[in-house]
Amino acid sequence: MIPKAMQDAMNEQIKNELFSAYLYLSMAAHFESKTLSGFANWLRIQAKEELGHAMKFYDFILERGGQVTLKAIDQPPSSWNSNLEAFEQVLAHEQKVTKNINDLYELALKEKDYPSQVMLQWFIEEQVEEEKNATEIIEKLKMIDAHGTAVLMLDHELAKREPEEE
Repeated sequence: MIPKAMQDAMNEQIKNELFSAYLYLSMAAHFESKTLSGFANWLRIQAKEELGHAMKFYDFILERGGQVTLKAIDQPPSSWNSNLEAFEQVLAHEQKVTKNINDLYELALKEKDYPSQVMLQWFIEEQVEEEKNATEIIEKLKMIDAHGTAVLMLDHELAKREPEEE
């Protein structure tokens, strides 16, 4: 049986992961409206990953005899002043998610909830990748902004992203 405190915190994380998906879908729509379909593709795939993350928590709670309680999701922003600003928000958001995952892990330690500790290891590793990916895009956008070229080349590169096998 999952401890109540862990169940409640994981239900909150389901909401956070669903908000992440919502945010990235909003960003994808923003980029589609600017005819940057590669950026939109990258963000759609990111949104799908976030939905998968929410479902990992959802399934884990149920597998441990807990109760899933879905909470209201806030409306995300719908426009950004620049490509760089959007991806800086992606990184800031992923850093917030990393903090949330770390807090969950700390709670699992406090509760001596070993199954949750094991499950959360996957998320800890995933967040390293998420922050790295966002940082690399930001660095490329900064290079583009510094030299005033290549947005379409980066858009083409981002269009090549394919969903990971689960």
